[in-house]
Amino acid sequence: MRGVDTRIQEIRRRIFCEVARMAYHVEWPLDRRIEELPYKIIPGEVGNFRNDVFLERAIVGERLRLAMGLPCRSAGEHAPISDNIEAADRAETYYTPPLINIIKFACNGCHEKRLLVTEGCQGCLAHPCVEVCPKDAVRLDRYNGKSVIDQEKCIQCGRCAEVCAYNAIITQERPCAAACGMDAIGTDENGKAEIDYEKCVSCGQCLVNCPFGAIADKSQIFQVIRAIQSGERVYAAVAPSFVGQFGTKVTPGKIRAAMKKLGFADVIEVAIGADLCAIQEATDFVEEVPDKLPFMGTSCCPAWSVMAKKLFPDYAECISMALTPMVLTARLIKKNHPNAKVVFIGPCAAKKLEAKRKSVRSEVDFVLTFEEMTGIFDAKELDLATIEEDAEGVSDVSTDGRNFAVAGGVAQAVVNVIKRKHPDRAIQVRNAEGLRECRKMMEEATAGKYNGFLLEGMACPGGCVAGAGTMQPIKKSQGAVHFYAKQAGHKIANETEYTKELDKLVD
Repeated sequence: MRGVDTRIQEIRRRIFCEVARMAYHVEWPLDRRIEELPYKIIPGEVGNFRNDVFLERAIVGERLRLAMGLPCRSAGEHAPISDNIEAADRAETYYTPPLINIIKFACNGCHEKRLLVTEGCQGCLAHPCVEVCPKDAVRLDRYNGKSVIDQEKCIQCGRCAEVCAYNAIITQERPCAAACGMDAIGTDENGKAEIDYEKCVSCGQCLVNCPFGAIADKSQIFQVIRAIQSGERVYAAVAPSFVGQFGTKVTPGKIRAAMKKLGFADVIEVAIGADLCAIQEATDFVEEVPDKLPFMGTSCCPAWSVMAKKLFPDYAECISMALTPMVLTARLIKKNHPNAKVVFIGPCAAKKLEAKRKSVRSEVDFVLTFEEMTGIFDAKELDLATIEEDAEGVSDVSTDGRNFAVAGGVAQAVVNVIKRKHPDRAIQVRNAEGLRECRKMMEEATAGKYNGFLLEGMACPGGCVAGAGTMQPIKKSQGAVHFYAKQAGHKIANETEYTKELDKLVD
């Protein structure tokens, strides 16, 4: 639903804004302030959407806790929203799992999957739906001649829907489960959705596809602002997909200016790290495929790489061990500024999972999404469209590095580096978008179909521009990224000034 401003998006951004305001005004009693916020966000005495204003406020309360980085309250628990709120300002609470949470009393309890006969049924004479059903689950209503499906007998094969000349039979599936490429969403004893965290890779696609806004991830808005206020030198590392996310009139120079007004020490494009990642993966591919490894998968998307290693452990070594653009950029910042704090600002919920890993935490201190960043801008009442541009600090990056944000861009960057160094080398590429397609690609690769190939996996259909923390229509974002990428000072990753830094960062 990216690019469609629904009531869910409105409430989410209002919550992010209010959490940012709390961080900027910590002299106010936080416990009292957060208890008041549901009444501010959902005013009045009548529910707007659920016909129960108290339920709406309760849901907002859980979302406020998650936006503060705190856990959901347990089912049946009567603790106040502010319970243990002081933990939000302690470093040890950062990254506490789970990151993706289902607010149970916001869940609609949708059916996992079912076939339904709609009003479009004409009660036709042929009734092929009845004829093709292998379980005799479809019958004709003798009063109106229309089809009826016995849900107890139905096995959801879909054959009835396929043969209906009027498209009158539909397959209805729980949206969050349909969006989950890991099949990690099931049903609890009360009919509510639940997440199997052994399968979940925190891609966040369930979050953006739930029409009831029942799924939310934890945020570090409060912690980032508090770090800046405490005098820390906090650097913003912005993902290549940032272009156009804050509006068509908001240029990269305006974003830099706004970030600095918020107190960030500087703003660095993660396209720098993307260039270095492309160089490292190109080197690994040339050295290892096919002599040591049958194929190599790219590493920059954490949800894809975790999925591949989790479901295909015998081929885990075939997923590149190159450091991701986020980590390489963070290491570069800390190499030049040893006492710096780094906040990665991007499109991705899974980057929060990546930053949680012990091997990464020393490099990346915080992760925010573009949507969460918008809440901070709103809290400070910054109008990004009219702010004066900051023309300084443009990163020395390549077109290929900036195009990492779009599906196909990572593999193309790696191929271009290889061809520059080895012009006679032929490289075959296969890319997949969405975790279901990524799983299919890995199944085929492990069966020998892609020997010698470079595989690019992207958990979000369309690439990083379709991540759970983005706000613009995917096609529009892809166009903005491509346009900005063409303005880079170099075409290929190994032409930038940072190439010489790679060996120092991967030791």
